[in-house]
Amino acid sequence: MFPKPINTFSPKYQLIYKIVLPIVLIIWLLPLIAIFLTSVRSATDINTGNVFGWPSQFLLIENYSEIFKRSKAILYLKNSFLITIPTVILSVSLACLAGYALAIYRFRWSLPLFFIFVAGNFIPFQILMIPVRDMSVSTGLYNTISGQVLFHAAFQTGFCTFFMRNFIKALPFELIESGRIEGVSEAKIFLYIVLPLVRPALAALAVLIFTFVWNDFFWATVLTQGESVKPITAGIRSLNGQYVNNWHLVSAASLCAAIPPVAMFFLMQKHFIAGLTLGSVKQ
Repeated sequence: MFPKPINTFSPKYQLIYKIVLPIVLIIWLLPLIAIFLTSVRSATDINTGNVFGWPSQFLLIENYSEIFKRSKAILYLKNSFLITIPTVILSVSLACLAGYALAIYRFRWSLPLFFIFVAGNFIPFQILMIPVRDMSVSTGLYNTISGQVLFHAAFQTGFCTFFMRNFIKALPFELIESGRIEGVSEAKIFLYIVLPLVRPALAALAVLIFTFVWNDFFWATVLTQGESVKPITAGIRSLNGQYVNNWHLVSAASLCAAIPPVAMFFLMQKHFIAGLTLGSVKQ
């Protein structure tokens, strides 16, 4: 079921692997390399058709500083953090509570309720665009930070609950029973027994949800109007004018927008990998 370690294969196969792997990695990185080269080009290069060739001049500092002069990039980044961080906290918190209830308590509708959480992940979110927009307008949440937080949290909680329920379900139920026998309340069992054991899963889930919400463009466009509450993914469109497309500035802004989720992944890499592999080895 699982791939064998590369050191168990023949020397010939290992040589082929070492030759093919760098080539595949370079092909995978080509779009990112192209975006970076575009971000340091001049507008003249792009207008004259030099899109994939070597830049005639490298305008690294000029282009990256220009995005803060021509747009409200700092405001967009601030909005992205104001949207993403509360969404992660709210989604993960609700998912822990719901996942604990669905995994530990045995009641009649627990499995159908869990299937409802799972089924919500299979609904194409594009078909919800008009109902969600109408709901946000009628409730006064349209074009607000809080509205984006609530709707993102609502859409992400289903996946988070599915994620956390499975991890909590894999814990030894004897730990819960021993706490109950000792007279420990359910709240303390949840806080002091369950949560510390699923901490790697919480870190992995936080990284995933942070990346999903930060990189969202669809709902950022549907639920906002104007520039005051737009996140960075939707705000960088302002770098393109009505008659001129500044693709070199858009590429630079896109790379700047990608820095926070990449940085968070590397900071949480140890916990992220531990969360994904939690329970994969039988003790």
